[in-house]
Amino acid sequence: MLNIAFIAHDRKKEDIVNFVIAYEHVFRGKKLYSTGTTGMRIMEATDLQIHRFLSGPLGGDQQIGALIAQNEMDLVLFFRDPLMAQPHEPDITALLRLCDVHGIPVATNLATAEILVRALDRGDFGWRELVESNKPGLG
Repeated sequence: MLNIAFIAHDRKKEDIVNFVIAYEHVFRGKKLYSTGTTGMRIMEATDLQIHRFLSGPLGGDQQIGALIAQNEMDLVLFFRDPLMAQPHEPDITALLRLCDVHGIPVATNLATAEILVRALDRGDFGWRELVESNKPGLG
């Protein structure tokens, strides 16, 4: 089962909620994660169940980053606000860096998210399932 994370800055929360509504059928049957407020807003607008972490500024980005570092995340949709300074910018940079280090697809805007989710819907993420099946056990 694929693991997907949703994150959105305050001025992008409405955009990610509308995006998830539009692609709710694609996200069903996946294990979904989110930072606190974003996840709550998505669950209020859809029938999806989402494991919610802390709010981003309170450590939610880092909690999702921990899953990425353990290779337990398959896709990150992070709707960033490029026009607003974020007080937790180092956490955001670290999360994006982890995606790059571990080869995790990440979308930081609506256009890229749509391309990745359409690929997900077509079944183009089979390679992530191979990664999961070949992952050495932790312990």
